[in-house]
Amino acid sequence: MQMAASPLKWLYFFDEGVTDKKLLGGKGAGLCEMTALGLPIPPGFVITTSVCEEYYRNGQKLPDGLMGSVFTAMASLEQRTGKKFGDPANPLLVSVRSGAAVSMPGMMDTILNLGLNDAVAEGLAKLTGNRRFAYDTYRRFIQLFGKIVLGVDEEEFSKLLDGEKRRRNVTQDSELDADSMKRVADSYKDLLRRENRPLPQESAKQLELAVEAVFRSWNGKRAIEYRKQYRITQEQAKGTAVTVVSMVFGNMGNDSATGVLFTRDPTAGVRGLYGDYLTNAQGEDVVAGVRTPLAIAEMQKEMPEAYAGLEAVSQKLEIHYREPQDIEFTVERGKLYILQTRAAKMGPMGAVRAAVDMVHEGVITKRVALLRIPPEQLEQLLHPRVDPEHKEIPIAVGVPAAPGAASGKVVFDADTAVTWNKNGEKVILVREETKPEDVHGFFVAQGILTSRGGKTSHAAVVARGIGKPCIVGCSALSIYQQSRLAKVGGATINQGDTITIDGSSGAVYAGTVPLLQPELKDEVFELLTWADEVKKLGVWANADTPETAAKARKMGAEGIGLARTERMFNAEERLPLVVSMIMASTEEERRYYLEKLRPLQKQDFKRILNEMHDLPVIIRLLDPPLHEFLPRLEDMLEQVEKLERYGDEKQLMETKRMLDKARQLGEANPMLGHRGIRLGLTHPEIYEMQITAVMEATAELIKEGVNAKPKIMTPQVALHEEVKLIREQFERIRLLVETRENVKLDVKFGTMLETVRAALDADEIAKYAEFFSFGTNDLSQATFSFSREDAEAKFLPFYLEKGILADNPFETLDEKGVGKLIKMAVASGRTTRPDLEVGICGEHGGDPRSIYLCHRAGLNYVSASAFRIPVARLAAARIALLEKTET
Repeated sequence: MQMAASPLKWLYFFDEGVTDKKLLGGKGAGLCEMTALGLPIPPGFVITTSVCEEYYRNGQKLPDGLMGSVFTAMASLEQRTGKKFGDPANPLLVSVRSGAAVSMPGMMDTILNLGLNDAVAEGLAKLTGNRRFAYDTYRRFIQLFGKIVLGVDEEEFSKLLDGEKRRRNVTQDSELDADSMKRVADSYKDLLRRENRPLPQESAKQLELAVEAVFRSWNGKRAIEYRKQYRITQEQAKGTAVTVVSMVFGNMGNDSATGVLFTRDPTAGVRGLYGDYLTNAQGEDVVAGVRTPLAIAEMQKEMPEAYAGLEAVSQKLEIHYREPQDIEFTVERGKLYILQTRAAKMGPMGAVRAAVDMVHEGVITKRVALLRIPPEQLEQLLHPRVDPEHKEIPIAVGVPAAPGAASGKVVFDADTAVTWNKNGEKVILVREETKPEDVHGFFVAQGILTSRGGKTSHAAVVARGIGKPCIVGCSALSIYQQSRLAKVGGATINQGDTITIDGSSGAVYAGTVPLLQPELKDEVFELLTWADEVKKLGVWANADTPETAAKARKMGAEGIGLARTERMFNAEERLPLVVSMIMASTEEERRYYLEKLRPLQKQDFKRILNEMHDLPVIIRLLDPPLHEFLPRLEDMLEQVEKLERYGDEKQLMETKRMLDKARQLGEANPMLGHRGIRLGLTHPEIYEMQITAVMEATAELIKEGVNAKPKIMTPQVALHEEVKLIREQFERIRLLVETRENVKLDVKFGTMLETVRAALDADEIAKYAEFFSFGTNDLSQATFSFSREDAEAKFLPFYLEKGILADNPFETLDEKGVGKLIKMAVASGRTTRPDLEVGICGEHGGDPRSIYLCHRAGLNYVSASAFRIPVARLAAARIALLEKTET
C-alpha cells in the first residue's frame, strides 16, 4: 500500500516511508520504496510535485523559504554520508533529478555531479588519488549545468571534447588522460565565460539554480510533446518532483561501472537480465549512447559479485512490483548501488509474453495481465517484417533495438522529419545518437537508425514505447550531420535516399526491401482467449472477400459486420457488366445485365458465407452512387479529344454516350445524393438482384450442409418509410426463393444508421429492421457537417492544435455528439424491439476509446478491419473489467 503524506511538507528523505507517486514522482517514490526494501540506495531526499505546482502558480519562482528547507536537508545529508557540501577536503556531490508521477523517460532534465567547482575538483583529485576521475567528473558537470541551467548549446561542448580527442589522436572519451580532462574542463569554463554565463563557484547557488531548472523542464518543449502524445493529463501528473541524491561514481576506474538493465527482455519478454553497462563511465554515457556499451551478460565475467547482486535485486524488485522493471545502477569500486527502478517500457511482444508468463508463474492474475497491456500496444505487433525470401545484402548491421521493419527516405534531424512527413513523405530518422529533443521526429518517422548507443539508449527506449522499428549502435555508419549525408563502406547515403531498416535483426538495406505482414504468436492468442472470457461486447470484422473473411476468423472475429457489395462490383471481369448496366437506357436492358451479375454475386456470397459458417455475415446492399463505377469525367473528356483526332467513329460515339451518362449521373454533393437506399428505391431491380443472390446462395449452402447465417442491410437510410418498402421487397424475394428451392431461409433484415434523421427515427425504423449497424464514418461526417477528406487536409489539424477538438472524430468517436446520437438511437430502437441487435461497422470499431463508448452505450458488437480485431478483443475485455471494478 502506498504511504501518502500531507502535501504541506516540502520534502521527504528516502527513509521516511512515504511512497506516494503523485507527491514524490515515480523516481522519488521508487527510491523511497527500495530503501524500505533494504536495497543499496544512496541517501537522498525528494522535493515534492506540489512545490512544482506552486512554482508555476508563482510565475515560475521558487516558493519563499524552500531553499532554506533544502539546505537544512543538505545538512542532514552531510551527517548521513560523512561528507560536506562544497568542502574541497571531503566533498559531498549530488545529482538533481526530475521525476513525474507518470514515467516520461528522458523528457525532463537531470544534473549530475553538482557541488563541483575549481577547489572541489582539485580536492576530489587529492582525496581519491585519481586526478583523471576528478576532472572527468568536473567536465561532465560543467557540460550538464551549462546546457540545462545556463542554456548553452550542447554541440559547443561536444566540439571542444572532439577537438581534444583529435589532438590526442584517440576516439573514445575514456582514452583521454587526466591532463586532457582538465584541459576540456577549462575549455568548457572559457566557453561559458564567452557566452557571458560563467559557472557559479558557490555550491549553494548551483543547487538553487538546478532545482529551478528541473521544475522549468516540466514545461519544456519535449515534455509537453510527450504528454500530448501519450495523453498524460493534469489529473495523472501535475508536475515533476526534484530528487536530490548523493552521488556514487561509476567512473572511478575499471572496478567501477554504470548501466541500465531490464528484468526481462524488453523485445521478446523472456525472463533474465537484459541491458547494457560501461566500465569507468557515468549514467548519461549509456543513456545518450555516446559510447557503445557491453551487454549486461559480460558483467558476470568482469564483475561477478556485482552481477550476482543485480540478479538478487532484480528478482526482489520484480516480485515486489509484480511487473518487469527497468533498473539503473552504478558500481563504485566494486560496491553495487541502485539508482532507480520503474516499470519497464516493453516492446509489444515483450509486454504480452511477460504478462502471460507472469500469470503462469503465479505472480499476477489473468485480470492484471489483461489490464496491463494497452490495446494500442497490441496493434504494434502488426507491423511489417522483412520478407525472408529477399536477396538483398545489408549495407550495415547494428544492434536491433525495437522490432518491425520500415522503408523511407533518410533525414538527419527531427525538424526535417516533421516537415517531410507533412508533405506526405515516409522518412527514416538517422542520427549519431538521439536526444530527448528529437522526440517529435520519432512520432512521424517510420523508423529510427543511430550509429551509437545500445538497447537501453534513448533511441531504443522511446522507439519501443511507440512501436517504431529501431536500430542502434550501427558503428559502420559514419554520419556527417552538417553535410546531410552518411557513409558506410565506400557508399554514400544522402538525405532523401531510401533505405530499409529491420529492427528485429539490426540489418540496414539500401533502397526498398519487400516487407511481409507479421503473424501473432501463441502468447497473444492466449491473452486474447482470456479476453474473450470476460468481454461482453462482440467483435466482428469488416470483410468483403473470402480471403479477408478467413483472416478475420483467424484473428478471432465472431462474425462479419460489414461485407460491402460494391467492392465485388469493382472486380475486373465484372466492371464491364456494371458499366453496361449503368449505361442501359431501359429497365429491361438494365435487368439483362443484372441477371448476368447475379450468379457472380451469388458465388461471392456463397464463398464468404461458407468461410464464416456458423457465424453471422451482414451483407450491405449497394451503397455508392452509380457514376462512381464509370471512368472519371476528366479521363473521358481526354479520350473524346484523342478519338476525335485519331480514333474510329464507333468508339468515339460510345465514349461520348458514356460521357453524357456520367454528366447525367453527376451530382453536386455525391455523398448526400442518389445513393444507398435511395438508389435501391428508384431502381428496385438492383437491390432485387442482390437480395435474390443472397437468398439463392443461402439456399444452396443449406442443401450442402453449411450453416450459413446471412443478414441483409440497407445503407443510407433517413426515413422509416424507406426501410418499410425495402423490407417488403426483401420478404417477397425470400418467399419466392423458399418456395422455388423448397427450403426455409433464416435471413435477418436490418439497416445502417448513418444519418442524423435515421437516429432520430430509430423507434419507427425498428418496426421493420431486426438489427441496426451504425456507419460511424458517415454519421460523424453528417453530425459535424465535415467532409473527412477536406477536414483532415485543411482545418482539422488546426482544430486539434488549438484544442477546439480533443480528438480527430474520424479516429475516435465524438462522445458528446455522435455518442449521444448512438445512445439515444439504441434506447429508442429497443423501446420498439427489445431484442434489437446493434453494432457499429465504421473505422471506429477498432479504436479502443470508441469501443469503450460502444460498451457503455449497450451495443452488442463492434466490427473492425481484420488486423484490428485483436485490439478490439482486448479493448472490449478491459472495459468490462474496469466497469466491474467501478461497480
